[in-house]
Amino acid sequence: MKIIKFSKYFLLTAILSILLCLFGLAGYIYFLVRDGSGFNMGVDFQAGLIQEVQFAPKAFGITWSGRGNASVSFDRNNIYIVISGAGVEGRTVPFTLSSYRSLSELISAMRAQVEGINFVDLSPDAVNPQWLLHSAQGNPQLSSEPYVVHYLAPGSGEISIVTVREALIPLGKTVSVQSMGAPEDRHFMIRLEDSEVGGEGGVPADRVINALENYPGLGSVAVLRSDYVGSRFSKNLSDQAGLLMALTLVLILIYASIRFKPQYAVGAVVAIIHDALITVAFVAWSRLEFNTTTIAAILTILGYSINDTIVIFDRIRETQRIYPDDSFVDVLNRAISETLNRTIITTVTTMLAVLSLFIFTTGSMKDFAACLLVGMVSGVYSTIFIASGILNFWENIKIKRARKRIA
Repeated sequence: MKIIKFSKYFLLTAILSILLCLFGLAGYIYFLVRDGSGFNMGVDFQAGLIQEVQFAPKAFGITWSGRGNASVSFDRNNIYIVISGAGVEGRTVPFTLSSYRSLSELISAMRAQVEGINFVDLSPDAVNPQWLLHSAQGNPQLSSEPYVVHYLAPGSGEISIVTVREALIPLGKTVSVQSMGAPEDRHFMIRLEDSEVGGEGGVPADRVINALENYPGLGSVAVLRSDYVGSRFSKNLSDQAGLLMALTLVLILIYASIRFKPQYAVGAVVAIIHDALITVAFVAWSRLEFNTTTIAAILTILGYSINDTIVIFDRIRETQRIYPDDSFVDVLNRAISETLNRTIITTVTTMLAVLSLFIFTTGSMKDFAACLLVGMVSGVYSTIFIASGILNFWENIKIKRARKRIA
């Protein structure tokens, strides 16, 4: 088996890692100065209101005058009318949007299959049912008050983020707006800090919508998501997340010290701190939402990285017993080379599953998968070069001290 001289790159990779960590810190500072927050904080960690909106005309409103209760729900290509209540037969009536060529065909089918459903404020028949959007605005429990359904046609004109910010100026100085997706998607995320929304006493979500819809040139708004979290819950969650990360590092340090030697424990902890910093740098620059899912991804990365590190440390200790006359750096190179195939195969296999999540999911799950992909690559790199580099550095210091004593 060919022994790869990984030790030749320990210094170079240490410099590279420092630069990457500084690059992440620079990203945090840059966005802190520009947006007032170094991370794109999720509603979990930032007290206040967060809304995802999309500027889209109204397709129609749905009202209910039938027996029992009725509600409406969406998925990617279907709209469902769910009927329940005392004295009626509970059922769910699905309508596949791609099966209808026009809005009138869809509405005719819904009227024919669901007795008691009514429609108001109909849009032109040229609207394709597949353009319909699900809105979190309004109550999906149908009543005499219309539940509004929006649509967005391909090729709709772009809306500038500057215009959206101008519309929200009356709401306060801490309102932040972030563009999501392509400009033609007309999709934005809006945040108001707790001080602007009146604390836990009330959330003026309607004020945001009114400010946008009343501003010239913006039009109707579909609310895709609306969340609020109080300041006390946000602070407790932040404190618990920090405590959890610190406790994880302490437990790993204790475990590695007991199983190996103190220098091994230091190498393992430095390596996983490196992985956490690289992942955080990726989150800062990519503007992924920093929320509880991000914390879960970082903890998963730490567990994955320490597992790989322990495997290599075991091989280093075993190789020392087999080749007691070899120098420590040769033992390192041999141990890493012998476990390289295992490391690559395990990592690639796991990454295939994570890549599937990244490709076929959306939202927080997609962000979770993106963090894992970056963290897994960093975990392999840190195990080979950072953890092993710390061991080599520690051993060199011991040798130098021994030589001084002898001299």
